[in-house]
Amino acid sequence: MKKIILASKSPRRHEILNLAGLDHEIKVSDADERLPEGISAAEAARIIAERKALAVKAELENENSVIIAADTVVEVDGEIYGKPRDTADAKRMLSKLSGSVHFVHTGISIIDGDKSYSETVTTEVTMREIFEDEMDGYIDSFEPMDKAGAYGIQGMGGAFVSSLKGDYFNVMGLPLCRVCSILRECGIPLFENK
Repeated sequence: MKKIILASKSPRRHEILNLAGLDHEIKVSDADERLPEGISAAEAARIIAERKALAVKAELENENSVIIAADTVVEVDGEIYGKPRDTADAKRMLSKLSGSVHFVHTGISIIDGDKSYSETVTTEVTMREIFEDEMDGYIDSFEPMDKAGAYGIQGMGGAFVSSLKGDYFNVMGLPLCRVCSILRECGIPLFENK
């Protein structure tokens, strides 16, 4: 049986694979995450995911493994929101998301020997208005500080999400349905990874 390697330190991606019953190991990538100017948010996420997967592949020695890497960004009016730099940046992001629609793009890159898959999955998210006291309390919780767009749908930030179109897990950081479809193509069917 092929080994699954998650090229990410994200506890959310680890949790998503665990929820799906996919045994895996974690190997953190040190890939360059700088991007050229003028690139779209969706393409940015795909490129970074691809770099992460390739960086981990370069460290492995001919192992019978499938590498999964991902990168998530939030796009609002064409602007890319990654993780906030500080609490003021988190407040800026949440203020922009409040009462509006935004897009969550997760680039995924999966490498299985000589085969590779690289694409972006997008989910449209609508947020209700976030009141000032809620925003301040949420930022004080520190939950938004390590999340693209300064919120986590699976945590307290889910209270602000009124609807979404697309994969819920994509907003958490890993589009589970698409990843499982690719893993099946790699010879790792769901529920037979034990």
